[in-house]
Amino acid sequence: MKKLYVSNTTESVRMFRSNWMEALSKVHFSVPLFIYVPVIAVMTWLAFDKNISIVHYFLLVAAGLVVWTITEYVLHRFVFHFEPSSAWGKRIHFIFHGVHHDYPKDAKRLVMPPSASIPLAAGFYLLFSLVFTNKTYLYPFFAGFVAGYLVYDMMHYAMHHYNFKSRLMKRVKQHHMLHHYDDPTKGYGVSSSLWDVIFQSGFPKKKK
Repeated sequence: MKKLYVSNTTESVRMFRSNWMEALSKVHFSVPLFIYVPVIAVMTWLAFDKNISIVHYFLLVAAGLVVWTITEYVLHRFVFHFEPSSAWGKRIHFIFHGVHHDYPKDAKRLVMPPSASIPLAAGFYLLFSLVFTNKTYLYPFFAGFVAGYLVYDMMHYAMHHYNFKSRLMKRVKQHHMLHHYDDPTKGYGVSSSLWDVIFQSGFPKKKK
């Protein structure tokens, strides 16, 4: 069932009675850069400190980027768009993602706040550390994964607040705008539509 947006202005909505909780739910789009660019730098330094080769470094970074794209798709489709039937569950869904669909141009709720992204990043790091017992491979892989997250966050903000000139970026933006304004049950990929193509959850191409 299609659910169209409520507001197409830059207005916001209060989600919490508590001022400090409300403040934690909002963030300037540049904040993730200040947090995670240093993380990427540290992961890179640690990798080369363990004498990783250039080839292995870039292969693992690329692997981390690819894994991010499928993670982005799975989180968006099966977590952010999971709507429980209970009133409590609906409230949680609204806080995590529903508010973005109702107020898609709210500039302070377009990137993930650190209160959510830092615990998630820590959780994924622990998960990947179980897979990569050799830290030499873990560090560049996680650097690529975090870089993928940053690309996602920055692109997501730009899609809602920037008019792209390139044909490629216009197509990427159109894919996401269709998710918002046409059918939220399709087009779950934000930084890439790759997994929507693979899992057939994208939008049909218009006939010329």
